[in-house]
Amino acid sequence: MAVLSALLAVVSCTLAASDYSPDDIIALERGALDRWGKGDPEGFLELMSEDETYFDPMTEKRIDGRESLRKYFAPFVGKIRIERVEIMDPKVQRQRDLAVLTFNLADYGAQFDGGPKSTARWNCTEVYQRIDGKWKIVHSHWSYTKPEPKTGG
Repeated sequence: MAVLSALLAVVSCTLAASDYSPDDIIALERGALDRWGKGDPEGFLELMSEDETYFDPMTEKRIDGRESLRKYFAPFVGKIRIERVEIMDPKVQRQRDLAVLTFNLADYGAQFDGGPKSTARWNCTEVYQRIDGKWKIVHSHWSYTKPEPKTGG
C-alpha cells in the first residue's frame, strides 16, 4: 500500500507540473490587456503578485509591489481606451513554476482621456510564477518598439 501511495503521489505531481500550455499564459495576458484597453487596470493588478517589480518608459525607476503599482495606475482608471490590441510573436519559455512571456504589442486606436487616437507599439516581457497553483506576474518590463529618434530643434 505504501508503494501505491508513493506512486500516486509521484504521478499526481507530474500531472500538476505538466498541466500547462503556453496558451494559458498568453490568455491571461490577453485578458488583462483587454481590460486595460477599457480603462480597467485591475486585470493586471489581479494577475500580479504582491511583490511584483515593474518597469515602463514613463517610470524613473523600478516600481516595487502591487500596491505601489495600484497607485501608479490610479490616474489611468477609466481614461484609457484602446480599440484593438494585437499580440505579435508571443513566446513562452517555462521551467517548472516559472514562465517568461515575451511579445510585441500594437495598441490600435489608443486614446487617453478623450485625446487624439494613435497606435502605440511595445516590447513586453512578463515573468510569471505559479504561486499557490495560480500563475502570477512577478516582473513586468515594457518598452517602446524602436522608438522614433528625437529631432533637435
